[in-house]
Amino acid sequence: MRTEQFTAKALEKVNFDKYLLANAVGKRAEAIAHGAKPLLDIDTSEMKYTDIALQEIAEGKITVSLEG
Repeated sequence: MRTEQFTAKALEKVNFDKYLLANAVGKRAEAIAHGAKPLLDIDTSEMKYTDIALQEIAEGKITVSLEG
């Protein structure tokens, strides 16, 4: 699957709120950069942190909410 497809799927998960998605991807990518383990069942060693975060959200492995 391509980045555009993951983006479209992830946008659906956040009710098409681009700001919320960008914020969630940024926070998750930062967490991965600081040692958080990726939740994907694939080899992520060649992937950018933002792509990992986006794919996690698209696959529903990370839940994004408006609270807090």
